[in-house]
Amino acid sequence: MRKLIKNKTFSYFGALICAALWGTAFPLIKLGYEKLDIAQSDIASKLLFAGERFALAGIIVFIFGFLIYRKSPLPKKTDLAAISLLGIVQTALQYLFAYIGVGFTAASNTSVITGTVSIISVILAGIFFKNDKLTVLKITGCILGLFGIACVNFTDFSLSPITFLGDIIVLLSAVSGAFGNIITKKISYGKDPTAVTALQLFIGGMILFIIGLLFGGKTYFNSFEPIIILVWLSLVSSISFLLWTALLKYHPVSRITVFTMLIPVFGTVWSFILLGEDIFKTENLISLALVSAGIVLVNIKGNKNED
Repeated sequence: MRKLIKNKTFSYFGALICAALWGTAFPLIKLGYEKLDIAQSDIASKLLFAGERFALAGIIVFIFGFLIYRKSPLPKKTDLAAISLLGIVQTALQYLFAYIGVGFTAASNTSVITGTVSIISVILAGIFFKNDKLTVLKITGCILGLFGIACVNFTDFSLSPITFLGDIIVLLSAVSGAFGNIITKKISYGKDPTAVTALQLFIGGMILFIIGLLFGGKTYFNSFEPIIILVWLSLVSSISFLLWTALLKYHPVSRITVFTMLIPVFGTVWSFILLGEDIFKTENLISLALVSAGIVLVNIKGNKNED
């Protein structure tokens, strides 16, 4: 398995799988809110639902690690502080800012701004890692991909003093996600990805869960449908974050994180499959072409030392 994860070709395929899995979250979270009667403005209940999702995902990864290794996949005591920081930044802060920001801005704005995670990650990787140098091709590829995301949302994109506040908060979410990628790369060296993923998801999830409870959030699982949605979202988080952590451990940050630009594209596709929303639009095809071209540019001529 380690040999497969280290393979450069598989790294592209693995990152693509993560993007596709994360893309399912868009329509399923929307469906989950509907089944749990969570109002658009009820941020506390949204945070509670997110906390339940990520804490359960951490438990799933822990159980998976236990079944594979026949022992507890908990990390060493000396690693607890670093992994806790990852849980706070990559899970708690990223989604806290995201859910608050969405309440003040349009969903289209959120999609575009979230796409900046790849650009910020590529820039930060060039600063923190010598073997992941920042190049013109990488920046060009990220910008091209961002234009692709904007293309899907151009007609609905809006700007006002209120949406600007929301945009800033969502941007903080993107920054948290980017720093989470850097921290993952930094701390995963020499550590079991299962232990890192399980603990960071559980810690981040519990922080969101507690914040949601403190501010009066409520979720009523009075039928099987919302339970199934929660379990699926948790499985998506556990599988994707586990694979993502493993990929970042062995590959340059820029090579992997650029695939996050495909998440909104996959979200659109899954919205058609699960919710029946219309996706056969010219702007969607242009978006896919631009995002794909951006990914190719970031990876087409990497530094030899990156491998």
